[in-house]
Amino acid sequence: MKLSDIRDLNKDDVLAALGLTSKPSTSEVILGRMSMFGLGLLVGVGAALLLAPKSGEDLREDLGNRLRDLRAGVREKLEAAGDHPGTNSGKSREESINT
Repeated sequence: MKLSDIRDLNKDDVLAALGLTSKPSTSEVILGRMSMFGLGLLVGVGAALLLAPKSGEDLREDLGNRLRDLRAGVREKLEAAGDHPGTNSGKSREESINT
């Protein structure tokens, strides 16, 4: 082992050599738990939709309407922010390219 090898070691390398690992940060723990919560939420929503007392046609129509409303809302917010891919804030093509 060379001296340059020792300089390149970081905390995780030393801990791994000792058979240890670093403790996850609070944000990593919270992010993991929120991810599991979100996954559970999606599974619950899916189960509720499958077990809902509506006919398939009514359910598809309701889901389609909600999805269209969601898309329209997102599109309006993006256009208001000027980030919509189809808009260039009234600039000509050359002005948009040169900016």
